[in-house]
Amino acid sequence: MQAIKRVADGLDWFIDRVGRITGWCAFALVCVMAFNVLLRYFFRTGSVAMQELEWHLMAPICLLGLSYALLHDGHVKVDILYGRFSYRTQKIIDLISMVLVCFVVGLLMMLSLPYVEQSYSIGEKSPDPGGLENRWMLKALLPLGFGLLLIQSIGATLRALIAVVEPPPPPEAIPTPSLGIVPSAPTTGH
Repeated sequence: MQAIKRVADGLDWFIDRVGRITGWCAFALVCVMAFNVLLRYFFRTGSVAMQELEWHLMAPICLLGLSYALLHDGHVKVDILYGRFSYRTQKIIDLISMVLVCFVVGLLMMLSLPYVEQSYSIGEKSPDPGGLENRWMLKALLPLGFGLLLIQSIGATLRALIAVVEPPPPPEAIPTPSLGIVPSAPTTGH
């Protein structure tokens, strides 16, 4: 189990680094949007390429950030029933769901490859005058994003497998879901 845990840790480390680098796209997007607003409202001009660059920067944030969100539990979960199951049942559900996610994400990655190849082979570019060229580079983020999501899903599958095989922790070590209810701080009486 230690070897599996080391592999899962390595995959998590890799996805965490990719996610942190991808986060800089958000800063670049803010800068490009500010520049576009400055051009539009102060200089009464604009650039098609800069406007297209906005959504070209949004694509890596979404597609490459998916795996980072999965790593840090930043995705939406519905745990109304899940939170009521035993620890072992939860871990079995995690394992089954992650195996299914691996299958679906792998399939999506394979299906997106011909889409990128077609874009590259025809030299697809923006239909707008002054737009960005090499649209295949943007479309290549699809299989890359799904590939990163597959890597993270494999890591999560390995962690779920470890949790199913190893004995469960003592009950006091298992966190209970809060269902979004945060207790208020005690008042001091002042």
